[in-house]
Amino acid sequence: MLIAEDLLLLLTADDSGKLAADGTNVNIALGGALLAELSLLMRVDVAGSDEQVREGRLAVRDSSPTGDGVLDEALATVGHKEGEKPQSVVATLGKRVRPRLYERLAEGGLVRAEQGRILGIFPVHRWPAEHADHETALRADVLTALRHGVTTDARTRALISLLCALKAVHKAVASESVGLSRRELNERAKRIAGDDWVGKAVRSAINSEDAAIYAGGGAAHGF
Repeated sequence: MLIAEDLLLLLTADDSGKLAADGTNVNIALGGALLAELSLLMRVDVAGSDEQVREGRLAVRDSSPTGDGVLDEALATVGHKEGEKPQSVVATLGKRVRPRLYERLAEGGLVRAEQGRILGIFPVHRWPAEHADHETALRADVLTALRHGVTTDARTRALISLLCALKAVHKAVASESVGLSRRELNERAKRIAGDDWVGKAVRSAINSEDAAIYAGGGAAHGF
């Protein structure tokens, strides 16, 4: 399972199969999840000082195949964009990947595909849970980390960092399940995320997207 698949499970309502967060922002976070996976596999990193790539920009450490088609495509994309800022790449990585991840989850029996139409016209896809054992264990790991405010598991930390960047921690786990207020839950999440560069890149990309939408709306209304 990819971190991106785990993130998508946590952000998809088990009963309705609907996303619990804004779709555009989720796509950006999924791109960040692919980047986080590549980082954990030591394929990609941000450059330090005294490197050919400018400090803080994306650098490919190992371009060899990972064995996962989605991840290998992401690695190739990063290769073409080496030297760019991480926040400028996560949106590209997340484009059109969500349906592919849902299909993989469906093939694995974790969700099922449902199709319908809004107002009898517009097609819509939903992905309710089919077998929730993996998701239950995943959510338990996230809740344990949030309860203690720390985790030694890099994948759990990456997930929490991405949820934090999305401002969707409370949508993935219930604060009352760990006896915390939403504010306390978010504070724990921020503490765990720390200076995670992927999470920061996702948050920056979302902020840029929101600013562009606001500017476009303001221009349209003469603001």
